[in-house]
Amino acid sequence: MKKRLVALFCLALSGGALADDALPVQALDTALHAKLPQDIQQSGRIISVNNGSFPPYEIATSTHSLDGASADLAQALGQLLGVKIEHASVSGLSGVLSGINSGRYQMAIGPIGDFPDREQKNDFIDFVQEFVVFAVPKGNPAAINSLIDTCGKRIAVMAAGSAEQVIRKQSATCVAAGKAPVTVASFTDQPTSVLAVRSGRVDAFFSSQAPLTYFVAQTNGQLELSGQGKANGFGDLFQGSVVPKDSPFGAVVLEAYQKLFANGTYAAIMKKWHLQDNMLKAPGRNLASNPGAKP
Repeated sequence: MKKRLVALFCLALSGGALADDALPVQALDTALHAKLPQDIQQSGRIISVNNGSFPPYEIATSTHSLDGASADLAQALGQLLGVKIEHASVSGLSGVLSGINSGRYQMAIGPIGDFPDREQKNDFIDFVQEFVVFAVPKGNPAAINSLIDTCGKRIAVMAAGSAEQVIRKQSATCVAAGKAPVTVASFTDQPTSVLAVRSGRVDAFFSSQAPLTYFVAQTNGQLELSGQGKANGFGDLFQGSVVPKDSPFGAVVLEAYQKLFANGTYAAIMKKWHLQDNMLKAPGRNLASNPGAKP
């Protein structure tokens, strides 16, 4: 029942939110296709895993169906590479990353937060930059305007995500300063986290700005954003597609993204989903550990 409610919530938010803008159809790049691993060339497909809860990038309409900016990017990548990119949804970020590590899935279209510790087991082909803020009830009754305001508050985060690490570190800082710890509520998906704020179970949801902006816009003024324009425990935060560590496939994905950036398809998709503020000038590989390579 919970999964059905979450799915219906996502569908309700996605329905009619954006026009079905026409996007460029990509011509097959035979040179790129030839660089794909043999097993992918033979099967003619790539399985991309997601956790179905990162609008407006990823909006899972069923276990194997995806909508959103990432779905549009996946379609363009598939056309360019001459393969079909199929989608599979799992529960939580840990399931996404472990599935790629085990070889069950070839990639995660994402975007997923790129951090040096995650790069130890996976490679990231970064294509957006993100910011982390709070979604709070209208009027911000708990007065949460930055990370330092979270002591003694109830904060929702995505389980196993980077925001959870930051908020737990902040909780320890609160205790060390003689203040009340943060009560951290970890959820496996975005819709459940948003519902927790709306129902008063938590004081705020600490997460990426792009999906929070999307969700808040659908609440008819019940929620608002706070903590914008502040570091909130993060430096430059890059996000991208995840591929197996040191796999030749990663180089192919990067080159394909470079072509989508150059021919204007990337910009068209990002603008369609109102993500202009998250655009990079060029994609990059593992930018979290190589900030000098920032486009």
